Parts: sequence; structure tokens; C-alpha cells
Amino acid sequence: MKAWQHFKTITKHRHQVIKHCYKAGILFQGLFHDLSKYSPSEFIVGAKYYIGTRSPNEGERMAVGYSTAWMHHKGRNKHHYEYWTDNYDSGVTAVDMPFKYQLEMLCDYLGASRAYQKKPFSIDNEIKWWDSKKDHAKSMSIKTKTFIDIALYLIKTDESLLN
Repeated sequence: MKAWQHFKTITKHRHQVIKHCYKAGILFQGLFHDLSKYSPSEFIVGAKYYIGTRSPNEGERMAVGYSTAWMHHKGRNKHHYEYWTDNYDSGVTAVDMPFKYQLEMLCDYLGASRAYQKKPFSIDNEIKWWDSKKDHAKSMSIKTKTFIDIALYLIKTDESLLN
């Protein structure tokens, strides 16, 4: 049962991201978004730790202290800022993400809130989530954080950008 629920959740998320990527002019990226979640390395772990209201990676972290599925995922998906880091022995350097991946990350954030939140989507809730996250994202470059700040502000001023 958890496998089916997990499949439905990640598929709903992908469809939301595809919709946002289409509107952002990066449909091709949207069509290939998060396909690694269907790989055995990610799907089996995701089904085992399925929570329903947030990423199963958090469940795996609570159970074993880290997430093998997340390590697999972030290393294959360039829309995650963690992909764009280097110099681990020197304290981690945040590398600026190319714009097309910043845009896909924004679409990912918007799609995730629609897939994982049980309440109706609200740009205000998305901004509240982002404001609570960005200061903890130490390995995200300032340029990338600024892009997300500006993009969410623009969407708030014209929510028709979401429709």
C-alpha cells in the first residue's frame, strides 16, 4: 500500500512540476524532472519510509541518520542546489546554478507544495516556507537565493503567473 501511495505522490509532484516548467518555458526539463525517483535506489526507500505529508527522505534520516535515496537523488538532478557544491574538505563552496536549473528548482518548490500539502496551495504559505528554509540553506549561493526571493515576490504580485 505504501508503494502505491508513494507512486501516486511522486507522480502528482512530477505532473505539477511539468505544468510549472511548461509555463516557465522549460517543458523539456519538466518532462525529465525527477525521473530518478522511479529508480530502485530511490523508489524502494521512498516507499519504505513514505510519510505522505513530506519527503520520505526525512523518514529515512530519522530511522538511520542519513538518506541514501537523497544522496542518489541530489547527485543526478541538477535542479537541486546541493548538486552545485564543491570543496567539501574546505567547508563546502556554493556554486551559482545555471539559470535554467534555478528556474526548474522554483518549479520544483511550487510543485512540491501542491503535492505534499494537504491544504490548498497559497503563495503566502510558499513564501513563509521559503523564508524559514533559505537561512538554513548554507550551501545555496546568494545569487540562487536572490532569484527565488524575487521570483516568489513576482508571483505574489501577479498570481496569474501560476494559472
